[in-house]
Amino acid sequence: MAAFEDRRLGDLAAQLRQDDPRFARALEKGSPCRPREYRHGVAWLLLAVALGGFVLGVVVGHGLLIAGGLVLAGVAAHLFDPDRGRVRQGIARTSE
Repeated sequence: MAAFEDRRLGDLAAQLRQDDPRFARALEKGSPCRPREYRHGVAWLLLAVALGGFVLGVVVGHGLLIAGGLVLAGVAAHLFDPDRGRVRQGIARTSE
């Protein structure tokens, strides 16, 4: 039974190295970083640009800037989804 568990743990470790190599390397060193699905730097930047475009559009009264800001906000919101990679691959979400 222990051999099966060791093999299963090895398989999980290999899958982790394949899915997120940066996180796996940091975990092996003992100082883990955030997993890929919780890194949102680009999403925050895009959300700030969207908010700036939206506010500028409201102040200037330009509908295209308002619409562009709203569209960019939607794109940024999509980037915050931790399961976006699984959804893109067609893997259904499971309730845990």
